[in-house]
Amino acid sequence: MTAALAGQAPVSIGGVFTVRELSEGRILALAAAAPAASTDVVDVALGAAIRGDRPDLEARDIAAEDVDPATRERRYALTMIRGFSLEDGSTADVVAMRGSIEAVLANSTVSRKDRGLVRRNAAWVGRRGWRPLAVATAPVGPNDEVGEFRFQGFVDVGVGRPRPIDRSGPSTWARVEVWSASLRFQHWLNVAIVFTLSCTGYLIMDPFFGPEAHAGAQTGYLMGVIRFIHFTAAFTWVVVGLTRVVSAFVSRDRHLRWTEWWPIKSKRDLRNLGRVIQHYALIKEDSPLYVAHNPLQQLTYAALYCACGVQMITGFALYSLYHQSSPFWQVVATPVHIVGAPSLRLFHTMMMFALWMFVIIHVYLAVRADSLERHGGISSMINGGVWLRRGAKPVDAPEIG
Repeated sequence: MTAALAGQAPVSIGGVFTVRELSEGRILALAAAAPAASTDVVDVALGAAIRGDRPDLEARDIAAEDVDPATRERRYALTMIRGFSLEDGSTADVVAMRGSIEAVLANSTVSRKDRGLVRRNAAWVGRRGWRPLAVATAPVGPNDEVGEFRFQGFVDVGVGRPRPIDRSGPSTWARVEVWSASLRFQHWLNVAIVFTLSCTGYLIMDPFFGPEAHAGAQTGYLMGVIRFIHFTAAFTWVVVGLTRVVSAFVSRDRHLRWTEWWPIKSKRDLRNLGRVIQHYALIKEDSPLYVAHNPLQQLTYAALYCACGVQMITGFALYSLYHQSSPFWQVVATPVHIVGAPSLRLFHTMMMFALWMFVIIHVYLAVRADSLERHGGISSMINGGVWLRRGAKPVDAPEIG
């Protein structure tokens, strides 16, 4: 990678991707560890990024004999870093592997789930003109025995690109990107769709205005328009739901993946769930810090997705009653044939009220979290990020900074 960049336009350093074992700042520090006299353009750019944007990070000058540079056959360099600061406050000797994504992935371990995220995010930055500089680390034993390398993340490196502005800087606060633009778009589109479905659905159930509300009046076509709006919103909702399901398996955003929907993966998660519930019940003043959704929110949203799916099924089962000449809609109408149309209409209506109960509680808890925890959850669903103190240690992310 270095040879490809040498002799070209000035090199800039962009963002940092982490697999959540090390913070973005520590990955940047690992990538920047190089001999003080190095004239390698990537080393110079990384050193400038550390000194200019993150002077709070530890700039390490490495002895020349502790660096094994990359070659054409081996597209990664190995650097011995003595006394590297770990996130628990201790220090240890580590060997940093730095090179191309494919070379580092081939010579380090990473979970299957994270490997997919790494490749997708690397491809995404590549399409935007950046080249990912991958970083892996291995512990060093008492006799300088090097252990197994673990993939940690990558740093975006660009040639001839304008130097990005690090808005967080060396201050005590750091901006953390949480929600992607696609998720935010889906969120607000869901708000509009559910509102439209609820209003039109209630009017279909109880026509409290218009000609249909007055006995003997000519009905006109108002209810036909209302039903058309309701059905159009319903089909749109199905499309939005399908895109959300697809993104759960292919998205490069960790917080959109299906594995994030179920939070109870260990005893610690179960304890944190109890602590979150006590915090919401005003029994405990503090709760575990989560960048994205805490365990109770994850369980709630998993249940919400299931409830929305059931609502779609019951709604289209009722819609299919008017299309029984089609074998497809005959199958869709199966719930009606089992429990009857009146019972299914009642269930569909009760699910609507249940969804609105969730909306009311959701808005209250979002405002409460912004007021008590200063989390910025409401604004994050508009601009995509939150501000957290450097050094904070969330449960679902590496140390901030």
